[in-house]
Amino acid sequence: MRRRFVAALAATSFATCVHAQSNASGPLGTPSGTLQFMRVERDFVAMLDKEIFDRFGANTLTHFDDAGNANDTIARTLVQTDAGPVLYDFRHRPPLVQRSGTRMTVKRVFWQGDEVVMQSSQGWFGFKRGVLTRLQSSTTTYH
Repeated sequence: MRRRFVAALAATSFATCVHAQSNASGPLGTPSGTLQFMRVERDFVAMLDKEIFDRFGANTLTHFDDAGNANDTIARTLVQTDAGPVLYDFRHRPPLVQRSGTRMTVKRVFWQGDEVVMQSSQGWFGFKRGVLTRLQSSTTTYH
């Protein structure tokens, strides 16, 4: 129990490094072009420069953006879908789409190099190269 407390304390001590969730549908600037989310029937579509590159089911639009570079474009975003989080990496053209394959509600996201560390209702998870891993208690600091 103490190890979990230490891990949670370490992660929350850098709350300013957490990227807040957004429900903005766009347009949002990315290195690959202009991102826009639109509702189409019961789903959402993700479009880059007005071309659809993904479709997902969700009641509401929620995403966590990695926007920390000089021109404030979004390099990556983690989108909350009915089927679980989906990572869009706009550092590639066309954007790289990686599905976690696990239903969960994401509360907070930390961008750690190429890994996305997220807190969900089921605990802490890392998502890297399309692989979702439950994180064990540690003293690693995420920012």
